[in-house]
Amino acid sequence: MIRLDKDGDYWTATIDRPEKANSLTQDMLEQLCQIAEDARTARVLVLTGTGKVFSAGADLDAAKAGLATSPLWERLSAAIARHRGLTICALNGTVAGGAMGMFLACDLRLSVPNAKLFYPVMKLGFLPQPSDPKRLAALAGPSRAKMIFMGGAKVTVEEAQTWGLIDRIIDDPLAEARMLATDTLAATSDHAAGIKALIG
Repeated sequence: MIRLDKDGDYWTATIDRPEKANSLTQDMLEQLCQIAEDARTARVLVLTGTGKVFSAGADLDAAKAGLATSPLWERLSAAIARHRGLTICALNGTVAGGAMGMFLACDLRLSVPNAKLFYPVMKLGFLPQPSDPKRLAALAGPSRAKMIFMGGAKVTVEEAQTWGLIDRIIDDPLAEARMLATDTLAATSDHAAGIKALIG
């Protein structure tokens, strides 16, 4: 239910469980971790989904069985964050819960119009993974992070763009991701990594 397409150094990982709003089981989360770790050999890693939702986070049954607080979420976001090349989240729709970790860890975040972002840990009684609030606050500010984590706000991508959480809203995020990857794919991996390191 995780599909990986490799076009040379351009890798695309697709969450493909649209009948369940692309909610993640433990096996799917482990697959994403492995892909993100293996992608250190690629120049560009793109994350996307099928259907109208990028991911609703943990599968409900799996969450009740402990997946909601699994260290796999942190393993995934950490692997994405330390990637030496360009990482892009191409939202095909709404992103929620733990799935926001991989979204926040990417270098660029693109989205179709009218999608939403939310992270209902306060209502569900779970703590978010440790890096997620810090990354969200770094991008959008502490007050907006509290609005999402503590206030349970469901934020449209249109509003999220004004916060700095979404870089571009476009009908075809995958095509935009490919275009934005052009220069990185043409450069050496060390050059790309060097520029990324300077940005921080």
